[in-house]
Amino acid sequence: MASASNQLSDFFGRSVTVINIGLAGFVESVGQQGIPVVDVDWRPPAEGVLKITHTQSGNSIDDANDEAVARIMAGRPMIVGLDLARQVIPGMTDRTILHAGPPISWERMCGPTRGAVMGALVYEGWVETPQGAAELAASDEITFDPCHHHHAVGPMAGVISPSMPVWIIENIEFGNRAYCTLNEGLGKVLRYGAFGEEVYTRLHWMADVLYPSLAAAVERSGPIDLRAMIAQALHMGDECHNRNRAGTSLLLRALGPAMARTCEDGEQLAQVIEFIDGNDHFFLNLSMPAAKAMLEPAEGIKGATILTVMARNGTDFGIRIAGDPERWFTAPAGIVEGLYLPGFNADDANPDIGDSTITETAGFGGFAMAAAPAIANFVGGTVQDAVNATLEMYEICFAEHNHFTIPTLGYRGTPIGIDVRFVAETGILPKLNTGIAHKEPGVGMVGAGVLHAPKQCFSEAFEAVKSW
Repeated sequence: MASASNQLSDFFGRSVTVINIGLAGFVESVGQQGIPVVDVDWRPPAEGVLKITHTQSGNSIDDANDEAVARIMAGRPMIVGLDLARQVIPGMTDRTILHAGPPISWERMCGPTRGAVMGALVYEGWVETPQGAAELAASDEITFDPCHHHHAVGPMAGVISPSMPVWIIENIEFGNRAYCTLNEGLGKVLRYGAFGEEVYTRLHWMADVLYPSLAAAVERSGPIDLRAMIAQALHMGDECHNRNRAGTSLLLRALGPAMARTCEDGEQLAQVIEFIDGNDHFFLNLSMPAAKAMLEPAEGIKGATILTVMARNGTDFGIRIAGDPERWFTAPAGIVEGLYLPGFNADDANPDIGDSTITETAGFGGFAMAAAPAIANFVGGTVQDAVNATLEMYEICFAEHNHFTIPTLGYRGTPIGIDVRFVAETGILPKLNTGIAHKEPGVGMVGAGVLHAPKQCFSEAFEAVKSW
């Protein structure tokens, strides 16, 4: 007896895939008959939402958004060098600690952010113990500020202290620069809130060996085009947020010859190559500042309702809009649904944290999960879930990227330009993938997963737009 799939194919004269728009229960029934099915997470448009096309002064919002998205896509982020944070990050003082997400005080910081701050203070040599670091952090001697206030970004806790080496990324189309630390790898690392001798030893090796090796190589090689590298990585199975295997390989390939020519110590060169090769997330700390550098030129366009920042500090989730770039709209950070490392479960998890959602804001990361089917193994779910996530995000984005494309979708451009109007009109919230940090200071990574951005900050942003 012919299967239902074959019967449908015979009837239409070609292979058939069913698109389910409605109850999720239909998906299982259709799938049991051997018919390929795409489940669209559709819901009726929100009732009573005002459709806004112009500001109160009569300016076209679509025209403003056209300009904002055009600037973002025109950006050309390039690696132009490395230096110590205090030497190059604007506004960075000898007692400044930068963190991920919107502004927050020590008293309100979550466990992993506190852990990362404590570890950074010991790493800097300002105190000898985590306990002493906690006391110093609670004093008025340390200035805390978001990375985003200093043209920087940081994954997870996102802590940047003055003597940490950072990448320097320049958007050569507009001349602005963005900064990010070097990636430590996964597990018990500072950005997940861990501290201890293992963490400090790695950070000092990165500053003493990895940083000078990379700085010399970049100086020898010249600027490296990150937009082209991200575009290529998307065609190789990355989404450049939680899957960076291709991007890391492409970076090592680009810098390898220059490192060989500038590093006179063969053993040191081998250590650097092994460290990068063994850390599939190394490219994340380049894709993030590349995204930041591409988004910043859209800030300040009057009437633009496109997001230029989406970030979390483990306590609050915050967004900023191109037309009002200085204002944060915040809501409580959400809980991640995902896979946990052995010995950990949801009770150990801290709420959503990190600046890495700058990738989704710039049109890749979780918005390009259809390009990275293997991401399902890292964050949970299926390959079809990854495809569905990308398809849904087109509904809340203003345009499709003309440089970042997805082969499995017929080289369709990735969703770009999250529009707070569309979020309000559709009720669809940005879908993100992310790592999960332990809620207590000092532990580190416990898993990875997915979640939606909180509705509250988008609702407040939409109300603000209505008054423009």
